[in-house]
Amino acid sequence: MSVIISGVNEKSVCFKKKIRPGDKLLTINGNEINDVLDYRFYCDEEKLRIEFLTASGKHKTVKLKNLDSPDEIGLDFETYLMDKQKSCKNKCIFCFIDQLPKGLRRSLYFKDDDARLSFLFGNYITLTNLSENDVQRIIKMHISPINASVHTMDPELRVKMMKNPAAGESLKYLYRFSEAGIKINVQLVLCPGINDGENLAYSLRKLKELKNLQSIAAVPVGLTKYRDGLCPLRGFSPDEAAAVIDTIDLFNSELIAEGRDRLAYPSDEFFQLCSREMPPYEYYGDFPQLENGVGMCTSMRYEFLQALEDYPSDDRKRSFAVVTGMAAYELQKELAGKFKDKFPNSDIEVYGIKNEFFGEKITVAGLLTGRDIINFLKKEKLHYDTLLFPSAMFKSREELIFLDDISLSELENALGVKAVVTDCDAYSLVELFYSLERR
Repeated sequence: MSVIISGVNEKSVCFKKKIRPGDKLLTINGNEINDVLDYRFYCDEEKLRIEFLTASGKHKTVKLKNLDSPDEIGLDFETYLMDKQKSCKNKCIFCFIDQLPKGLRRSLYFKDDDARLSFLFGNYITLTNLSENDVQRIIKMHISPINASVHTMDPELRVKMMKNPAAGESLKYLYRFSEAGIKINVQLVLCPGINDGENLAYSLRKLKELKNLQSIAAVPVGLTKYRDGLCPLRGFSPDEAAAVIDTIDLFNSELIAEGRDRLAYPSDEFFQLCSREMPPYEYYGDFPQLENGVGMCTSMRYEFLQALEDYPSDDRKRSFAVVTGMAAYELQKELAGKFKDKFPNSDIEVYGIKNEFFGEKITVAGLLTGRDIINFLKKEKLHYDTLLFPSAMFKSREELIFLDDISLSELENALGVKAVVTDCDAYSLVELFYSLERR
């Protein structure tokens, strides 16, 4: 297979060797290049012999050595993966994408299940898309860690939950990867009455057998109001959420008694659902599942207070409001209060926005729409001329667009305010709080 080159850095060796867009990359040191994993793996050698086929049909060889990074080669490709992204073959009973209404951005409806994105960006994969060649290549390249959406270690139940006959059999890949020394992080999306309770305890015991298991995250199923015709599911009750935490705590206690480290973590939402206090900072170790909403509140609180110590108190007047989802509302109010304790002339309001578009069970800030925010804030007596928004609400830092394609500038015009976007980390938040003054 050949890969078409879309761009060549003009300062690179390849450009000097007259490699141009439209040429094809054939092999590196005799190895065929099919995608970005091949490219990065085979570029990591002291000496490189790269074969090209020019757009005019001529073969060309470029020899390189002692590169610090594959980026020095200077090649860009039509897509990051160099070929089409692999879509999901499952029809999971809890799939969030199946619960999306029509009319959103087209990219939101794509179901990703591509192992390469797991290695490159930390995406979670179900393993059902892997061929034997894929498995062998992962082991050969020793690409680690792999992030797997497992949900249950019961093969029959996994087939039922994912509606894919390969779902049970593909669990064997976990053992093969672990034996090959590849680190594994696991996600369990829990549905009450289906894979929690005794099944959760069973899954934890089975996962414990993987000697290179790094962490397990348990997250509750996310349910929108658009579930007509889908598998009947419900959310966790407070007692059921508490039982999940207790099951995981018991599992970890057994590990610690054996001289091992804690492996499993409930997501923050379970603690919120049963109104339990979040665990201390030390509970989460290196926070291996932070991107899964595990320990996010604890980490944010701890780092916010640490960052706050770096700023000298003053009597400057500050006036602004923070916009967030209901999941982070109480925490953001607490942090705003801590800031005001140190900077008493600060006037800070926190607005927790209920998700009318997806339904009130969806509470994270990243799934709020521009229209819901505008409608909510128009009902408030806004005396703040500056509103702060977390970057997670937008398509990207370059494209400040909400899920419903309303832009940040449209929101500013609708509300007559100045909108400021902040990164979703405590240090950036404190720095922004400190820098803002009444206009």
